[in-house]
Amino acid sequence: MSAQPHGHAGHHDHGHDGHDHHDDGAAHGSFKGYVTGFLLSVILTAIPFWLVMGEVFSSPRVTAALVMAFAVVQIVVHMIYFLHMNGKSEGGWIMLALIFTLIIVVITISGSLWVMYHLDTNMMPMAPHDMRNMP
Repeated sequence: MSAQPHGHAGHHDHGHDGHDHHDDGAAHGSFKGYVTGFLLSVILTAIPFWLVMGEVFSSPRVTAALVMAFAVVQIVVHMIYFLHMNGKSEGGWIMLALIFTLIIVVITISGSLWVMYHLDTNMMPMAPHDMRNMP
């Protein structure tokens, strides 16, 4: 008969409450960190709102590009301050998975835009009267 409780083959240090306590390198949030993230998020939302509602730029393309740039910065702020992502989390695997995901998303979006652009460019134009004879 084994003297080990619950069929454990070896001794495991579980701390005083039965849970494993180890430092996985992940940054854990503090009140100051959450407040900083919140304030940055509010600012990064208010500026694009002002750019659009105040019609600051006459070109909608410039405004759209700036709004998208602020969106990217806000994604980074959320990942750092709220998701606590850094190069040390989970031994770097979270960052590696994020980079892989971004590569796949960029390939998918750019490939889709490339295909749609070339389909639009290379399709034969049809006159309106030809459309009536289509099945």
